[in-house]
Amino acid sequence: MTSPTYDIVIVGGGIVGLATALALTEDRPQIRLAVLEKESRVGAHQTGHNSGVIHSGIYYRPGSYKARLCVDGSKRMRRFCQDHGIRVDGCGKVIVATNGDELGRLDELYARGVANGVPGVEKIGPERLRELEPHAAGLGAVYSPGTSIVDFGEVARTAAAIIRERDVEFALSTEVTRIIEAGNELRVETNRGDWRATHLINCAGLYSDDVARRSGILPDVHIIPFRGEYYLLRRDRQSLVRGLIYPVPDPQFPFLGVHFTRTVHGEVEAGPNAVLAFAREGYAMGRINVRELWDILRYPGFWSMGRRYWRTGIYEFRRSLSLNTFVRSLQRLVPDLHVEDVVRGSAGVRAQAVTRDGGLVDDFRIVEVPRAIHVLNAPSPAATASLSIGRYIASRAAEVFTLP
Repeated sequence: MTSPTYDIVIVGGGIVGLATALALTEDRPQIRLAVLEKESRVGAHQTGHNSGVIHSGIYYRPGSYKARLCVDGSKRMRRFCQDHGIRVDGCGKVIVATNGDELGRLDELYARGVANGVPGVEKIGPERLRELEPHAAGLGAVYSPGTSIVDFGEVARTAAAIIRERDVEFALSTEVTRIIEAGNELRVETNRGDWRATHLINCAGLYSDDVARRSGILPDVHIIPFRGEYYLLRRDRQSLVRGLIYPVPDPQFPFLGVHFTRTVHGEVEAGPNAVLAFAREGYAMGRINVRELWDILRYPGFWSMGRRYWRTGIYEFRRSLSLNTFVRSLQRLVPDLHVEDVVRGSAGVRAQAVTRDGGLVDDFRIVEVPRAIHVLNAPSPAATASLSIGRYIASRAAEVFTLP
């Protein structure tokens, strides 16, 4: 097909792309907007494969994108869910220090939470921890009563329905193959024909760097996919966990460690680990995409990252292959857990941006070029922060694009 010329084409129908479309159409009801999504449904990947936590904003460096957008986004997300009848469970979260070395990092997390304006955050001792989570073990914890859980897939579907009502062109099963600047507009080539646009916003998640390259720019990062594998607690052992129980994260690694998460569907998840996936959509160990794996292996930043984190990487693979090792990690938080208490659950893939020197990009990475905005790193807490990320992108589009 050949389309009319749109003011903006958004590539990606995950929660960030949908939130951006919401914000743009709220500010400019007359805008000619199209959303292109390569899958047959919205929120098919990171949005639909996460643990459903509405994070409060404790972890993130004050002043960073993550800190500002997560705290604001958490409020916006709960308000959106309330307005549209989406269930939210304010179950609260404890971040537990299990040894003396972690107590200092726990103090830093508490200070970050206070600096970021996280509502109700407090530092608690073992007695209060046992009141909140009777089966958790720790020397102390940070308690975030405002941390909640939701089904982000439901949020995405609701957002998509609203966008459609606003006359946004929505194209599913439409994969972008190339983006060419042609005079005063862009030609967005897809497997289902060409689309014309004055501007483009790239919210392609696991393929965000690939879409950027297809538009003719060379991003300064490469997406490396990490698979996170979850187990589920058996129904008769779900009483081990009341809310969310997290460890104190390793400050050198932008993952939160294996933890326990209740879901709004009544399950208790345990995990995830973080192992290299051999495909950008590698939800199973045996899923290999040769071209994508070759792209990873020839990227200098991958080998620099490997030299920096090889010990952690080996341990994560061991934990992926050995249920006993996985459960031992969980027993640091809940000693009463046993191997027979868990069954294999689902998996997700995190789109982690890595620099050429092997650095793991820890903040959201949003890059502006003439005619386009590229969201090149939006891992957790991007779902929580999505409505604020969308609002931020819409404000940048209003400033750097020529919009009606």
